[in-house]
Amino acid sequence: MNPLYFTLASTLSMALAAPHTLAQGTDDKLRTGEQVYRQTCVACHESGVAHAPRFGDAKAWAPLIEEGQAVLTAHAFVGVRGMPARGGDDKLSLDEFARATAYMARQAGGSWQDPDNQLMFSIRTEAQKRLDSEIAAKRKMKKELHRLNQAAERARKK
Repeated sequence: MNPLYFTLASTLSMALAAPHTLAQGTDDKLRTGEQVYRQTCVACHESGVAHAPRFGDAKAWAPLIEEGQAVLTAHAFVGVRGMPARGGDDKLSLDEFARATAYMARQAGGSWQDPDNQLMFSIRTEAQKRLDSEIAAKRKMKKELHRLNQAAERARKK
């Protein structure tokens, strides 16, 4: 197994398992959802690039809002559909990402609030499940490719 893969998996696992920063008393250091939107999310959600739901588009956001705040936030943070993990910003914390997601949902008619400790726990748990599922799928794909390469090598030697 590639050492980089393990490093990435462990780093993401530790980040997702870390305690919520609000519980550590650093709430004042977190950017608001609007600030994160304007600094990161606007790049895709303003124009709708790669099928990103446009900011304020209630019709586009409705099925996403129906997924629920923990599920949508977690899946988007890990990366889903055309969206890269962390919205393409490697320095974006899960807490700030969750605030931005709630902000965008509110602007599209949702009633989501900035997540509290309990909701952040649910988001981290869901993100971990999503990540574990993706890792398992990649491992399965890797085994299949390995098997195909071995078969091709055997056929080549004949």
